[in-house]
Order: sequence, then structure tokens, then C-alpha cells
Amino acid sequence: MIRQEIAALVVEMLAPGKLATMYGDDFDTITWRDNATAPITKEQYEAGFEQYEILKAKQKADALEAKAAAQAKLEALGLTVQDLAALGL
Repeated sequence: MIRQEIAALVVEMLAPGKLATMYGDDFDTITWRDNATAPITKEQYEAGFEQYEILKAKQKADALEAKAAAQAKLEALGLTVQDLAALGL
């Protein structure tokens, strides 16, 4: 994902529900659509990129952990991933 796409996600993460327009990934180009004071600072925005990466890494780790747990449950039942694939699941 390119930084510009991540920038939009960072703004959404830090200011949920706020509508904004921005050009590229430059904080200074953000226009808050409700004409209110910016709900986040430039410093919060810049720090948000690291927070976003940490969040994505945690989500990925959680998904891998859930998959491993599901596979362990299948094995406890005597099933394999291939068994489920044969059933179309």
C-alpha cells in the first residue's frame, strides 16, 4: 500500500467519523469538511503512521493465531484442512 493510501487510513483511525479532503499525504493539505478546528495535530498525524503499522501487525498476528487455533481444533477432531477443502469448506 502506498503512503497516500495509508495517510487516508491514518486520518480515519485518528479522527473517526470526521470527513476530510487531502492531497497526497501532506497534513497541511487536509481540509476538514465540517469547517471545524482540526481534530488532530500534525504531530498526531505523523505519529499515526507508526500507530497504523503497529495496528496492522497486531491484526495480522491475531489472524495467524486464530488460524492456528482453528487448525488445532480440527486436528483434535481428527480433521485436516484438506478434509474441509474436500467438503467445499
